[in-house]
Amino acid sequence: MFGLFASQEKKMRSHAANWLELAEKVYHYRRDVLPPAELAELQSRSAQLQAELKAKSDSAKLKLSIEALETVLRRTGGKVYPKSSLVENVEFFLVAAIVILGIRTYFVQPFKIPTNSMWPSYHGMTPEVFRTKAEEPGTVTQAVRFLAFGARARRLDAPQAGEVLIPMGNPDGRGGAAHYRVVSGRSWLVFPTKLREYTLFVNDAPVSVTVPFDFDFDWALTEAFYPASGKLEAAYATAVASGQFVVREVVEDGRRLRMRFLRTGKTVAAGERILSFDIMTGDQLFVDRMSYHFVEPSVGSGFVFRTANIPGIFNVYGDQYYIKRLVGGPGDTLEVVRGETKTSDGSSRLMASETTGILLRNGQPISGSEAFTRNNNREGLYRGYQAIEGLSFGRKVEVPPHQFFALGDNSNNSSDGRYWGFVPEKDVVGRPLMIYFPFTRRWGPAP
Repeated sequence: MFGLFASQEKKMRSHAANWLELAEKVYHYRRDVLPPAELAELQSRSAQLQAELKAKSDSAKLKLSIEALETVLRRTGGKVYPKSSLVENVEFFLVAAIVILGIRTYFVQPFKIPTNSMWPSYHGMTPEVFRTKAEEPGTVTQAVRFLAFGARARRLDAPQAGEVLIPMGNPDGRGGAAHYRVVSGRSWLVFPTKLREYTLFVNDAPVSVTVPFDFDFDWALTEAFYPASGKLEAAYATAVASGQFVVREVVEDGRRLRMRFLRTGKTVAAGERILSFDIMTGDQLFVDRMSYHFVEPSVGSGFVFRTANIPGIFNVYGDQYYIKRLVGGPGDTLEVVRGETKTSDGSSRLMASETTGILLRNGQPISGSEAFTRNNNREGLYRGYQAIEGLSFGRKVEVPPHQFFALGDNSNNSSDGRYWGFVPEKDVVGRPLMIYFPFTRRWGPAP
Protein backbone atom coordinates (compact mmCIF):
# COMPACT_ATOMS: atom_id res chain seq x y z
CA MET A 1 0.00 0.00 0.00
CA PHE A 2 2.80 2.40 0.92
CA GLY A 3 4.47 1.64 -2.42
CA LEU A 4 1.27 2.57 -4.29
CA PHE A 5 1.03 5.99 -2.54
CA ALA A 6 4.73 6.58 -3.13
CA SER A 7 4.24 5.82 -6.81
CA GLN A 8 1.35 8.28 -7.12
CA GLU A 9 3.33 11.02 -5.33
CA LYS A 10 6.23 10.48 -7.73
CA LYS A 11 3.92 10.58 -10.74
CA MET A 12 2.29 13.84 -9.58
CA ARG A 13 5.70 15.47 -9.06
CA SER A 14 6.65 14.44 -12.62
CA HIS A 15 3.41 16.03 -13.91
CA ALA A 16 4.18 19.22 -11.99
CA ALA A 17 7.64 19.43 -13.55
CA ASN A 18 6.14 19.01 -17.04
CA TRP A 19 3.61 21.80 -16.43
CA LEU A 20 6.35 24.12 -15.22
CA GLU A 21 8.36 23.41 -18.35
CA LEU A 22 5.32 24.24 -20.50
CA ALA A 23 4.68 27.44 -18.55
CA GLU A 24 8.29 28.52 -19.09
CA LYS A 25 7.93 27.91 -22.82
CA VAL A 26 4.75 30.03 -22.98
CA TYR A 27 6.47 32.79 -21.00
CA HIS A 28 9.48 32.97 -23.33
CA TYR A 29 7.45 32.60 -26.55
CA ARG A 30 4.69 35.11 -25.65
CA ARG A 31 5.97 37.57 -23.02
CA ASP A 32 6.23 40.36 -25.60
CA VAL A 33 2.57 40.04 -26.62
CA LEU A 34 0.80 39.25 -23.31
CA PRO A 35 -0.87 42.00 -21.25
CA PRO A 36 1.13 42.79 -18.06
CA ALA A 37 -1.64 41.46 -15.80
CA GLU A 38 -1.79 38.07 -17.53
CA LEU A 39 2.00 37.83 -17.64
CA ALA A 40 2.16 38.54 -13.91
CA GLU A 41 -0.53 35.90 -13.19
CA LEU A 42 1.37 33.33 -15.26
CA GLN A 43 4.55 34.04 -13.29
CA SER A 44 2.66 33.94 -9.98
CA ARG A 45 0.98 30.57 -10.64
CA SER A 46 4.30 29.11 -11.90
CA ALA A 47 6.09 30.32 -8.77
CA GLN A 48 3.36 28.83 -6.56
CA LEU A 49 3.67 25.40 -8.20
CA GLN A 50 7.46 25.63 -8.05
CA ALA A 51 7.26 26.32 -4.31
CA GLU A 52 4.87 23.39 -3.73
CA LEU A 53 7.24 21.14 -5.66
CA LYS A 54 10.28 22.35 -3.68
CA ALA A 55 8.45 21.88 -0.38
CA LYS A 56 7.58 18.31 -1.39
CA SER A 57 3.86 18.95 -0.86
CA ASP A 58 1.50 16.00 -1.14
CA SER A 59 -0.21 15.07 -4.41
CA ALA A 60 -3.48 16.81 -3.48
CA LYS A 61 -1.81 20.23 -3.08
CA LEU A 62 0.24 19.72 -6.23
CA LYS A 63 -2.90 18.85 -8.17
CA LEU A 64 -4.64 22.08 -7.07
CA SER A 65 -1.62 24.17 -8.08
CA ILE A 66 -1.38 22.38 -11.46
CA GLU A 67 -5.07 23.05 -12.16
CA ALA A 68 -4.66 26.75 -11.27
CA LEU A 69 -1.65 27.03 -13.61
CA GLU A 70 -3.45 25.16 -16.38
CA THR A 71 -6.36 27.66 -16.21
CA VAL A 72 -3.94 30.54 -16.77
CA LEU A 73 -2.15 28.68 -19.60
CA ARG A 74 -5.43 28.24 -21.46
CA ARG A 75 -5.83 32.03 -21.53
CA THR A 76 -2.23 32.93 -22.26
CA GLY A 77 -0.85 29.97 -24.24
CA GLY A 78 -1.86 31.06 -27.75
CA LYS A 79 -0.59 28.51 -30.29
CA VAL A 80 1.75 26.97 -27.73
CA TYR A 81 -1.05 25.67 -25.47
CA PRO A 82 -3.55 24.16 -25.92
CA LYS A 83 -2.59 22.68 -29.28
CA SER A 84 -5.20 21.60 -31.80
CA SER A 85 -5.31 17.97 -32.87
CA LEU A 86 -4.26 19.10 -36.36
CA VAL A 87 -1.09 20.75 -35.03
CA GLU A 88 -0.27 17.71 -32.90
CA ASN A 89 -0.75 15.39 -35.87
CA VAL A 90 1.40 17.55 -38.11
CA GLU A 91 4.16 17.61 -35.49
CA PHE A 92 3.94 13.85 -35.07
CA PHE A 93 4.30 13.18 -38.79
CA LEU A 94 7.12 15.71 -39.15
CA VAL A 95 9.08 14.06 -36.36
CA ALA A 96 8.36 10.63 -37.83
CA ALA A 97 9.53 11.83 -41.26
CA ILE A 98 12.76 13.21 -39.79
CA VAL A 99 13.44 9.92 -37.99
CA ILE A 100 12.71 7.91 -41.16
CA LEU A 101 14.94 10.15 -43.28
CA GLY A 102 17.72 9.81 -40.72
CA ILE A 103 17.48 6.02 -40.73
CA ARG A 104 17.33 5.98 -44.55
CA THR A 105 20.33 8.31 -44.89
CA TYR A 106 22.66 6.72 -42.38
CA PHE A 107 21.54 3.17 -41.60
CA VAL A 108 19.06 1.24 -43.75
CA GLN A 109 17.60 2.28 -47.09
CA PRO A 110 14.77 0.61 -49.05
CA PHE A 111 15.70 -0.11 -52.65
CA LYS A 112 13.64 -1.49 -55.53
CA ILE A 113 15.25 -3.45 -58.36
CA PRO A 114 13.69 -2.27 -61.63
CA THR A 115 15.60 -4.27 -64.25
CA ASN A 116 16.80 -7.86 -64.60
CA SER A 117 20.53 -7.23 -64.79
CA MET A 118 20.94 -9.32 -61.59
CA TRP A 119 18.47 -12.04 -62.57
CA PRO A 120 18.04 -14.77 -61.37
CA SER A 121 19.71 -13.77 -58.07
CA TYR A 122 17.43 -10.75 -57.85
CA HIS A 123 14.36 -10.17 -59.96
CA GLY A 124 13.46 -6.92 -61.60
CA MET A 125 10.01 -6.56 -63.10
CA THR A 126 9.14 -9.79 -64.91
CA PRO A 127 6.13 -10.89 -66.97
CA GLU A 128 3.86 -13.80 -66.16
CA VAL A 129 2.12 -14.67 -69.42
CA PHE A 130 -1.29 -16.36 -69.63
CA ARG A 131 -1.82 -18.25 -72.86
CA THR A 132 -5.59 -18.65 -72.50
CA LYS A 133 -8.35 -16.73 -70.75
CA ALA A 134 -8.93 -19.73 -68.53
CA GLU A 135 -5.42 -19.29 -67.08
CA GLU A 136 -6.02 -15.66 -66.11
CA PRO A 137 -6.57 -15.04 -62.38
CA GLY A 138 -10.03 -13.88 -61.31
CA THR A 139 -10.76 -10.58 -59.57
CA VAL A 140 -10.18 -11.86 -56.02
CA THR A 141 -7.07 -13.79 -57.00
CA GLN A 142 -5.70 -10.77 -58.84
CA ALA A 143 -6.19 -8.62 -55.71
CA VAL A 144 -4.30 -11.21 -53.62
CA ARG A 145 -1.52 -11.36 -56.22
CA PHE A 146 -1.22 -7.57 -56.12
CA LEU A 147 -0.83 -7.55 -52.33
CA ALA A 148 1.57 -10.52 -52.23
CA PHE A 149 3.59 -10.06 -55.42
CA GLY A 150 2.81 -6.55 -56.68
CA ALA A 151 1.22 -8.12 -59.79
CA ARG A 152 -0.43 -5.65 -62.20
CA ALA A 153 -2.56 -6.96 -65.04
CA ARG A 154 -2.25 -6.08 -68.73
CA ARG A 155 -4.85 -7.44 -71.19
CA LEU A 156 -4.99 -6.70 -74.95
CA ASP A 157 -7.98 -7.61 -77.13
CA ALA A 158 -8.17 -7.64 -80.92
CA PRO A 159 -9.88 -4.59 -82.49
CA GLN A 160 -10.62 -6.69 -85.60
CA ALA A 161 -9.94 -10.13 -87.06
CA GLY A 162 -6.54 -10.97 -88.52
CA GLU A 163 -2.93 -11.87 -87.77
CA VAL A 164 -1.09 -10.26 -84.84
CA LEU A 165 1.96 -8.26 -86.01
CA ILE A 166 4.75 -6.67 -83.93
CA PRO A 167 6.46 -3.43 -85.13
CA MET A 168 10.21 -3.75 -84.69
CA GLY A 169 13.05 -1.29 -84.11
CA ASN A 170 13.22 0.64 -80.84
CA PRO A 171 14.37 4.27 -80.40
CA ASP A 172 17.79 3.08 -79.15
CA GLY A 173 18.50 1.69 -82.62
CA ARG A 174 18.02 -2.00 -81.84
CA GLY A 175 16.31 -3.52 -84.86
CA GLY A 176 15.67 -6.79 -83.03
CA ALA A 177 13.60 -5.18 -80.28
CA ALA A 178 9.91 -4.23 -80.30
CA HIS A 179 9.18 -0.63 -81.24
CA TYR A 180 7.90 1.74 -78.54
CA ARG A 181 7.37 5.42 -77.85
CA VAL A 182 8.04 7.23 -74.59
CA VAL A 183 4.96 8.79 -72.98
CA SER A 184 4.27 10.67 -69.76
CA GLY A 185 2.39 8.99 -66.95
CA ARG A 186 1.91 8.78 -63.19
CA SER A 187 3.43 6.45 -60.65
CA TRP A 188 0.91 5.48 -57.94
CA LEU A 189 -1.47 7.94 -59.66
CA VAL A 190 0.53 10.85 -58.19
CA PHE A 191 4.20 11.07 -59.15
CA PRO A 192 5.14 12.10 -62.74
CA THR A 193 7.07 9.39 -64.55
CA LYS A 194 8.01 8.13 -68.00
CA LEU A 195 6.34 5.06 -69.49
CA ARG A 196 6.81 3.03 -72.64
CA GLU A 197 3.89 2.62 -75.01
CA TYR A 198 3.97 -0.43 -77.28
CA THR A 199 1.55 -0.86 -80.16
CA LEU A 200 0.71 -4.20 -81.74
CA PHE A 201 -1.32 -4.53 -84.92
CA VAL A 202 -4.05 -6.92 -86.01
CA ASN A 203 -3.67 -6.54 -89.75
CA ASP A 204 -3.74 -2.71 -89.95
CA ALA A 205 -5.64 -2.00 -86.69
CA PRO A 206 -3.47 -0.87 -83.75
CA VAL A 207 -3.87 -1.83 -80.09
CA SER A 208 -1.59 -0.23 -77.49
CA VAL A 209 -0.37 -0.97 -73.97
CA THR A 210 1.72 1.14 -71.58
CA VAL A 211 4.24 -0.41 -69.20
CA PRO A 212 6.83 0.96 -66.73
CA PHE A 213 9.88 2.32 -68.51
CA ASP A 214 12.22 -0.36 -67.13
CA PHE A 215 9.90 -3.29 -67.86
CA ASP A 216 11.18 -5.80 -70.45
CA PHE A 217 8.17 -6.04 -72.76
CA ASP A 218 10.22 -8.06 -75.27
CA TRP A 219 10.32 -10.81 -72.63
CA ALA A 220 6.51 -10.90 -72.49
CA LEU A 221 6.29 -11.04 -76.30
CA THR A 222 8.83 -13.86 -76.42
CA GLU A 223 6.93 -15.92 -73.82
CA ALA A 224 3.62 -15.34 -75.61
CA PHE A 225 4.58 -15.84 -79.26
CA TYR A 226 8.13 -17.26 -79.58
CA PRO A 227 8.91 -19.47 -76.53
CA ALA A 228 11.14 -21.74 -78.61
CA SER A 229 13.37 -18.85 -79.71
CA GLY A 230 14.38 -17.81 -76.21
CA LYS A 231 14.61 -14.13 -77.16
CA LEU A 232 12.59 -11.82 -79.39
CA GLU A 233 15.82 -10.76 -81.06
CA ALA A 234 16.48 -14.36 -82.12
CA ALA A 235 12.96 -14.72 -83.53
CA TYR A 236 13.47 -11.51 -85.49
CA ALA A 237 16.84 -12.67 -86.86
CA THR A 238 15.21 -15.88 -88.07
CA ALA A 239 12.39 -13.92 -89.72
CA VAL A 240 14.85 -11.60 -91.48
CA ALA A 241 16.92 -14.55 -92.72
CA SER A 242 13.82 -16.25 -94.16
CA GLY A 243 12.04 -13.11 -95.32
CA GLN A 244 9.08 -13.81 -93.04
CA PHE A 245 8.25 -10.25 -92.10
CA VAL A 246 5.96 -7.47 -93.32
CA VAL A 247 7.00 -3.92 -94.29
CA ARG A 248 4.45 -1.14 -93.76
CA GLU A 249 4.21 2.58 -93.24
CA VAL A 250 2.76 3.91 -89.99
CA VAL A 251 2.13 7.45 -88.74
CA GLU A 252 3.53 8.20 -85.29
CA ASP A 253 3.56 11.64 -83.64
CA GLY A 254 2.89 13.23 -87.01
CA ARG A 255 5.75 11.38 -88.70
CA ARG A 256 5.42 8.75 -91.39
CA LEU A 257 7.65 5.76 -90.59
CA ARG A 258 8.46 2.76 -92.73
CA MET A 259 8.81 -0.20 -90.40
CA ARG A 260 9.30 -3.94 -90.36
CA PHE A 261 6.60 -5.98 -88.66
CA LEU A 262 7.42 -9.35 -87.14
CA ARG A 263 4.74 -11.94 -87.87
CA THR A 264 3.50 -13.95 -84.90
CA GLY A 265 1.54 -16.58 -86.82
CA LYS A 266 -1.36 -16.02 -84.40
CA THR A 267 -4.70 -15.26 -86.05
CA VAL A 268 -7.46 -13.89 -83.87
CA ALA A 269 -11.11 -12.95 -84.18
CA ALA A 270 -12.43 -9.49 -83.31
CA GLY A 271 -12.60 -9.13 -79.52
CA GLU A 272 -10.39 -12.17 -78.90
CA ARG A 273 -7.51 -11.89 -76.44
CA ILE A 274 -4.24 -11.00 -78.18
CA LEU A 275 -1.91 -10.88 -75.22
CA SER A 276 -2.42 -11.36 -71.49
CA PHE A 277 0.23 -10.98 -68.79
CA ASP A 278 0.87 -9.67 -65.28
CA ILE A 279 3.81 -7.40 -64.48
CA MET A 280 5.41 -8.86 -61.34
CA THR A 281 7.13 -6.22 -59.24
CA GLY A 282 10.90 -6.15 -58.85
CA ASP A 283 12.51 -7.35 -55.61
CA GLN A 284 12.46 -4.70 -52.91
CA LEU A 285 15.44 -4.72 -50.57
CA PHE A 286 16.72 -3.19 -47.39
CA VAL A 287 20.25 -1.92 -48.01
CA ASP A 288 22.81 -1.64 -45.20
CA ARG A 289 24.37 1.83 -45.53
CA MET A 290 26.49 1.58 -42.38
CA SER A 291 28.91 -1.36 -42.79
CA TYR A 292 31.02 0.04 -45.61
CA HIS A 293 31.98 3.03 -43.46
CA PHE A 294 34.02 0.58 -41.36
CA VAL A 295 34.94 -2.37 -43.63
CA GLU A 296 35.94 -2.75 -47.25
CA PRO A 297 33.30 -4.16 -49.61
CA SER A 298 33.98 -7.86 -50.19
CA VAL A 299 34.15 -9.46 -53.63
CA GLY A 300 31.02 -11.52 -54.22
CA SER A 301 28.62 -9.37 -52.24
CA GLY A 302 25.73 -7.43 -53.68
CA PHE A 303 26.91 -3.90 -54.30
CA VAL A 304 24.73 -0.76 -54.29
CA PHE A 305 26.22 2.50 -55.56
CA ARG A 306 25.32 5.90 -56.97
CA THR A 307 25.99 6.83 -60.59
CA ALA A 308 26.70 10.57 -60.25
CA ASN A 309 30.39 10.14 -61.13
CA ILE A 310 30.06 7.44 -63.78
CA PRO A 311 29.72 9.39 -67.06
CA GLY A 312 28.54 6.37 -69.06
CA ILE A 313 25.43 6.19 -66.85
CA PHE A 314 25.01 9.75 -65.59
CA ASN A 315 25.07 11.34 -69.06
CA VAL A 316 22.15 9.15 -70.14
CA TYR A 317 20.10 8.38 -67.02
CA GLY A 318 21.31 10.89 -64.43
CA ASP A 319 22.16 10.21 -60.80
CA GLN A 320 20.58 6.90 -59.77
CA TYR A 321 21.13 3.97 -57.43
CA TYR A 322 22.38 0.79 -59.12
CA ILE A 323 22.87 -2.72 -57.81
CA LYS A 324 25.41 -5.15 -59.25
CA ARG A 325 27.75 -7.78 -57.83
CA LEU A 326 31.24 -6.71 -56.80
CA VAL A 327 33.83 -8.66 -58.81
CA GLY A 328 37.01 -6.66 -58.20
CA GLY A 329 38.58 -4.15 -55.84
CA PRO A 330 41.70 -1.97 -56.08
CA GLY A 331 44.63 -3.90 -57.57
CA ASP A 332 42.58 -6.87 -58.84
CA THR A 333 42.98 -8.09 -62.42
CA LEU A 334 39.91 -9.45 -64.21
CA GLU A 335 39.44 -11.28 -67.50
CA VAL A 336 37.02 -13.60 -69.27
CA VAL A 337 38.60 -16.65 -70.93
CA ARG A 338 37.45 -19.66 -72.90
CA GLY A 339 38.11 -23.02 -71.35
CA GLU A 340 36.90 -26.01 -69.39
CA THR A 341 35.07 -25.74 -66.11
CA LYS A 342 33.69 -28.27 -63.66
CA THR A 343 29.94 -28.73 -63.29
CA SER A 344 28.20 -29.61 -60.01
CA ASP A 345 28.29 -33.35 -60.82
CA GLY A 346 32.07 -33.27 -61.30
CA SER A 347 32.09 -33.53 -65.10
CA SER A 348 33.86 -31.02 -67.34
CA ARG A 349 32.17 -28.61 -69.69
CA LEU A 350 33.79 -26.63 -72.49
CA MET A 351 32.56 -23.06 -72.74
CA ALA A 352 31.81 -23.33 -76.44
CA SER A 353 29.84 -20.09 -76.92
CA GLU A 354 31.46 -17.47 -79.13
CA THR A 355 31.01 -14.80 -76.48
CA THR A 356 30.56 -16.67 -73.18
CA GLY A 357 33.49 -17.64 -70.98
CA ILE A 358 34.83 -18.05 -67.45
CA LEU A 359 35.45 -15.01 -65.25
CA LEU A 360 38.91 -14.98 -63.68
CA ARG A 361 40.09 -12.81 -60.82
CA ASN A 362 43.85 -12.58 -60.45
CA GLY A 363 44.29 -15.58 -62.73
CA GLN A 364 41.87 -17.93 -60.91
CA PRO A 365 38.15 -18.67 -61.42
CA ILE A 366 36.43 -16.04 -59.33
CA SER A 367 35.01 -17.13 -55.97
CA GLY A 368 33.08 -15.56 -53.11
CA SER A 369 29.53 -16.04 -54.33
CA GLU A 370 27.35 -18.91 -55.49
CA ALA A 371 26.42 -16.76 -58.49
CA PHE A 372 30.08 -16.73 -59.60
CA THR A 373 30.33 -20.52 -59.54
CA ARG A 374 27.00 -21.07 -61.27
CA ASN A 375 27.75 -18.51 -63.97
CA ASN A 376 31.20 -19.97 -64.63
CA ASN A 377 29.57 -23.42 -64.91
CA ARG A 378 26.51 -22.13 -66.78
CA GLU A 379 24.25 -23.96 -64.33
CA GLY A 380 20.49 -23.63 -64.26
CA LEU A 381 19.32 -20.12 -65.12
CA TYR A 382 22.85 -18.69 -64.94
CA ARG A 383 24.08 -18.27 -68.52
CA GLY A 384 27.77 -17.50 -68.09
CA TYR A 385 29.84 -14.35 -68.51
CA GLN A 386 29.66 -12.49 -71.81
CA ALA A 387 33.09 -11.41 -73.05
CA ILE A 388 32.15 -8.11 -74.68
CA GLU A 389 33.10 -4.43 -74.67
CA GLY A 390 35.63 -3.62 -71.91
CA LEU A 391 36.00 -7.26 -70.81
CA SER A 392 36.24 -9.02 -74.16
CA PHE A 393 38.38 -12.12 -74.78
CA GLY A 394 42.08 -11.30 -74.58
CA ARG A 395 41.53 -8.06 -72.70
CA LYS A 396 42.40 -7.77 -69.01
CA VAL A 397 41.02 -5.12 -66.68
CA GLU A 398 43.09 -3.89 -63.74
CA VAL A 399 41.10 -2.07 -61.08
CA PRO A 400 42.74 1.28 -60.12
CA PRO A 401 43.15 2.54 -56.52
CA HIS A 402 39.95 3.77 -54.85
CA GLN A 403 37.82 2.14 -57.56
CA PHE A 404 35.67 -0.99 -57.86
CA PHE A 405 34.47 -3.14 -60.74
CA ALA A 406 30.94 -4.56 -60.78
CA LEU A 407 29.02 -6.93 -63.07
CA GLY A 408 25.44 -8.10 -63.28
CA ASP A 409 24.68 -11.78 -62.66
CA ASN A 410 22.59 -11.72 -65.86
CA SER A 411 25.69 -11.11 -67.94
CA ASN A 412 24.04 -11.19 -71.38
CA ASN A 413 21.48 -8.57 -70.36
CA SER A 414 23.31 -6.21 -68.02
CA SER A 415 24.67 -2.72 -68.43
CA ASP A 416 27.63 -2.94 -66.08
CA GLY A 417 31.35 -2.26 -65.73
CA ARG A 418 32.09 -3.80 -69.12
CA TYR A 419 30.35 -0.78 -70.70
CA TRP A 420 30.86 2.14 -68.30
CA GLY A 421 33.97 1.21 -66.31
CA PHE A 422 34.67 1.62 -62.61
CA VAL A 423 32.68 2.67 -59.54
CA PRO A 424 34.43 5.38 -57.47
CA GLU A 425 34.95 4.45 -53.83
CA LYS A 426 33.11 7.59 -52.65
CA ASP A 427 29.92 6.52 -54.47
CA VAL A 428 29.57 3.14 -52.76
CA VAL A 429 26.29 3.07 -50.80
CA GLY A 430 26.08 -0.34 -49.17
CA ARG A 431 25.12 -3.99 -49.42
CA PRO A 432 21.71 -5.67 -49.62
CA LEU A 433 20.42 -7.04 -46.31
CA MET A 434 17.17 -8.77 -47.19
CA ILE A 435 14.36 -8.96 -49.71
CA TYR A 436 11.25 -7.71 -47.86
CA PHE A 437 8.83 -7.76 -50.83
CA PRO A 438 7.35 -9.54 -52.75
CA PHE A 439 6.49 -12.58 -50.64
CA THR A 440 8.08 -15.19 -52.87
CA ARG A 441 10.68 -17.90 -52.24
CA ARG A 442 13.31 -15.20 -52.51
CA TRP A 443 11.95 -13.39 -49.42
CA GLY A 444 14.57 -13.23 -46.70
CA PRO A 445 18.34 -12.63 -46.50
CA ALA A 446 19.80 -11.21 -49.70
CA PRO A 447 21.99 -13.62 -51.71
